[in-house]
Amino acid sequence: MSALARAGRLEQARYAFDKMLTYANHVGLFAEEIGPSGEQLGNFPQAFTHLSLITAAIALDDELDRAELG
Repeated sequence: MSALARAGRLEQARYAFDKMLTYANHVGLFAEEIGPSGEQLGNFPQAFTHLSLITAAIALDDELDRAELG
């Protein structure tokens, strides 16, 4: 998501970000893996996933701001 945003592919980045949010549980936490049908597998909660999601949100926000100003 961050790479898509920084490459200017904002529509794809936004879609990937929104899709990722659908894999969180009822309190917004993510597991280590997501199964083929969307079930949460592995360690729970997984901090690396949450950190990557925050980083992607910041990158997407920055690029959307630049696109508005550009």
